Amino acid sequence: MAGVLSLLGRAATVVTGTQRLLRACGVGSAEKCFSRGISTYEAPKRPLTAYLRFLVENRPVFKQKNPEINSKELLKKMAGAWRELPASQKQVYEEASKTEWQRYEKEVAAFKAQLTPAQAAALKEERSRQQAKRRSLRIKRELTVLGKPKNPRNAFNIFVSEKFKVSEGISSTAKIKQLNDTWQKLSSSQKQPYMQLAEDDKIRYQNEMKLWEAKMIQLGREDLVRSRKKKPKKKTAETAKKTEPVKASSREQKVKLKLKKSEE
Repeated sequence: MAGVLSLLGRAATVVTGTQRLLRACGVGSAEKCFSRGISTYEAPKRPLTAYLRFLVENRPVFKQKNPEINSKELLKKMAGAWRELPASQKQVYEEASKTEWQRYEKEVAAFKAQLTPAQAAALKEERSRQQAKRRSLRIKRELTVLGKPKNPRNAFNIFVSEKFKVSEGISSTAKIKQLNDTWQKLSSSQKQPYMQLAEDDKIRYQNEMKLWEAKMIQLGREDLVRSRKKKPKKKTAETAKKTEPVKASSREQKVKLKLKKSEE
């Protein structure tokens, strides 16, 4: 699936380039670049916290002193250095952050003042979408850390993962399209092995989820457990007996009512 990952990487590069272009255009000038109106990318950028400012300014130095360690380990080392930093040195970063925050608030006020009601509503909607996306990513990362089982694959997914590398020399998008066309042409008997693998994977998922959810309950994370609808209780013999006289009396009343009408 390296081709798919490469395609996603190129897509991310395009998005990043677009964001940089919007920032280069400057606040209030995006309509000169695009005809879509205001975007959150044009809004003033939130200032860095004191800690993040420390990381940005000191990363090159730490990297130069520790060229052999990866980014994760480097971040841990820098975080430790921040914790041990004297209060007087931390105050320098905190004061700089405070000054930037004051500037930011003024820029935000000026930015909002130039918006039309329609632009303000569109901007609010876009921010809501971005917040929802960030929440979704946070939840996804949390579930990954907690070891939630991977969702079961369907027959077509299994077919694609098996055959993806067969069509070399074409783009990932073209490969997926080609495999989809091939899948549609397969007979039921040819699809059957993949259908069986999908069924097996579904059983694997169900078994792993039972164990995982039991573990989440033990950890006090019932919020991550799938809700199960309560099944209606079966009528016992005693309950059935209690309902029978009610039904009988109801039928008797209907018969009496009919007789009364006929007499009239």
